[in-house]
Amino acid sequence: MDQTSIDAELADPNAQDLIASTAAAHLAYTALDGSPRVVPVGFYWTGTEFVVSTASTAPKVAALSANPAVALAIDSGDTPGGARALSVRGAATVDIVDGVVPEYLAAARKNMGANAAAEFEQNVRRMYDRMARIAITPTWARFYDYGAGRIPSFLQELADRASMTASDWADSTD
Repeated sequence: MDQTSIDAELADPNAQDLIASTAAAHLAYTALDGSPRVVPVGFYWTGTEFVVSTASTAPKVAALSANPAVALAIDSGDTPGGARALSVRGAATVDIVDGVVPEYLAAARKNMGANAAAEFEQNVRRMYDRMARIAITPTWARFYDYGAGRIPSFLQELADRASMTASDWADSTD
């Protein structure tokens, strides 16, 4: 996927809503033992990369240092007809930083008032001497809006064969 296509997917206003939301993302990666992992993570979008922060001793830090291939998913909605999802694939870079990763605090502020954010920051600064800053640069991105008929191509092909429109399919899943 070329950069223009990636940028277009990420710039979709509904994808931007997901990126700006307080929802957790799901990070998929390969563990050191070769088995797959998916973990919920907080994230912060800088405009060019998704930043996930964690303890420098977290198992994913060693795993991503060994194999940086990742997938990240942010989604909302309970049913396929109302679901929206942003799927991203990319490569992660891991940097160990002294103190707290600034994007970690920025991500937390998305769902806290000023007083709670200040207390959270104080507690985080006491807890972490070092953190891992995991930056994911998208190499592929796709935004799906099942209610608006923006569905995966394999589902669209099935709907086309059944002479259904994307909105017919979305209506049938509610």
